[in-house]
Amino acid sequence: MKDKVNNYDMIFKIIIIGDSNVGKTNILTKYLKDEFDPNSKPTIGVEFATKQFTIKNNIIKTQIWDTAGQERYRTITSSFYKGAKGCLLVYDITKKESFENIDKWISDIKSAAEENLSIILLGNKCDLEDQRKVSKEEAEEKSQLYNMAFMETSALYGTNIERAFDELINNVYKNNHQLFEKEVNLLIDEKKTIDINQVKDEEKKGCCG
Repeated sequence: MKDKVNNYDMIFKIIIIGDSNVGKTNILTKYLKDEFDPNSKPTIGVEFATKQFTIKNNIIKTQIWDTAGQERYRTITSSFYKGAKGCLLVYDITKKESFENIDKWISDIKSAAEENLSIILLGNKCDLEDQRKVSKEEAEEKSQLYNMAFMETSALYGTNIERAFDELINNVYKNNHQLFEKEVNLLIDEKKTIDINQVKDEEKKGCCG
């Protein structure tokens, strides 16, 4: 049922996480405004944006949280993982350390976010091929280890930016729609069981009363 004030059917919380200076803010800015700031400064705490999608006639409102990557903000930003349905986990293909820290980021979100969280691993700055320190093969192995989708992006040129968000939102919708249908079916099954028992009780009363 649509929210009468905001006119949407579902609301999804999306988080963007990863080390500082891997390009998280520029990824979001490129997606929302088609802009790129080469002098973008590290995010302090979290930044917030919203966007609406339509999937199978359902209006989906997304809350997109761009989180700080600095270690000193980890305690603060991890509190924003709660309730997240989707995650873009970003590393910089020119910085090996940002890739090696993926395990730590996965541990953080697994301990705080929901069990059915959809994650896409993004190797950003693929326009800097001559400075590459992380191979696609390494990233693909890592994504398979954690059962994540994977793609490389360039916030500068917009490579795979829209695709990453669209795929994540569709995955989130699919997961949560299936969960909703499962819960509805369980309620239907429970009601059927109750109805059958009630009928049996009434039949016993009818023959013995």
